[in-house]
Amino acid sequence: MAVGTAALILILSVFNGFNRIIEENLSDLAPDVLVTAAHGKYFVPEGPAFDALSDEPGVIRICSVLEEQVFVSYAGREGLARAKGVDGTYERESGLAEHVLEGEFSLHRGDVAQAALGSGLAYKLGVRPHFTDPLVLYYPRRGARIPLAGPAAALGSVRLSPSCLLSVSATADEELLVLPIAQMRSLLGLSKEVSGLEISLDGKADRRTLGRLQELLGPDFLVRDRARQNPDLYRMMRYEKLAVYLILLFVVIIIATNILGSLSMLVIEKEDDIRTLRALGADDLLIRRIFIWEGWLVSLSGLLAGLVIGIALALLQQRFGIVKMPGGFLLQAYPVVLQAGDVLWTALGVAAIGILISSLAAARSKATGGV
Repeated sequence: MAVGTAALILILSVFNGFNRIIEENLSDLAPDVLVTAAHGKYFVPEGPAFDALSDEPGVIRICSVLEEQVFVSYAGREGLARAKGVDGTYERESGLAEHVLEGEFSLHRGDVAQAALGSGLAYKLGVRPHFTDPLVLYYPRRGARIPLAGPAAALGSVRLSPSCLLSVSATADEELLVLPIAQMRSLLGLSKEVSGLEISLDGKADRRTLGRLQELLGPDFLVRDRARQNPDLYRMMRYEKLAVYLILLFVVIIIATNILGSLSMLVIEKEDDIRTLRALGADDLLIRRIFIWEGWLVSLSGLLAGLVIGIALALLQQRFGIVKMPGGFLLQAYPVVLQAGDVLWTALGVAAIGILISSLAAARSKATGGV
């Protein structure tokens, strides 16, 4: 029981560590809070509500972004990209600079606009930052009809120089393209419109903060935290953690069958004592309680020992990184994040298994010793 409990704590903590890394990488693309239009794709961030938004407690900065799926061409190669036009604040303070594989994260070189590409997209297009070929983005002009010259004449386009290659995540790298918002507006035929406002907070985006921002902006806008911006990813991480917990709990159940066997043998060995207790007036409930408490105390002893061992090993790994990752990974040691909720659910699960196993063994005492 102690080994199973410690394993639950350690594996769940390692799982939390990998999830934390995913969330940290995601945080450089997904803001703390994203404001979008409830109806339609674009909106103009003007008015008293938006003026008061920057004065809200906890708001560090607000960045205007404009995203759209565009067609990209580079040196004869073509593909689709999720283009993200960003303002100067985003360019200066974004964490994407920490994900640069090659080049330098800069969207302007003097008066020349530049673009940062995900490594997967760059590989498909054959883009390298030091190449001189321009990156050309295409998007249908608003309200344009197909002219006699062909569909290509109805496309708007902008030319950019590639500045760097980024590596955020395997999925994002396949379509990520970051460029100045002015060029993005020119491509889409817009003037002041944005597709969203990215808000950075000095704390977590809790329900109170989200409710306050939603009340300020009104029903015409959606205010979402990271979990609501990426519901599929966060749902998958929750389900994976639940699956790991249930699998490990099943292993603990298998381990606990040893207690069931030991208690069953104890019931047989104490047959004469059971008859004696019966003769002294003990009823069925009292005798069952004796064996239930004995089995549960054994389980609780293993539980407490496992909690101490598991928490101690998790804290040691979290502090010193004793167990190293195999070669080829950016991480030097297995990431560990110990959470109080995992300790609580582990304790509840193992304790429930202990009392269940004890109850099953105690039930056998009813047919023993005349009870």
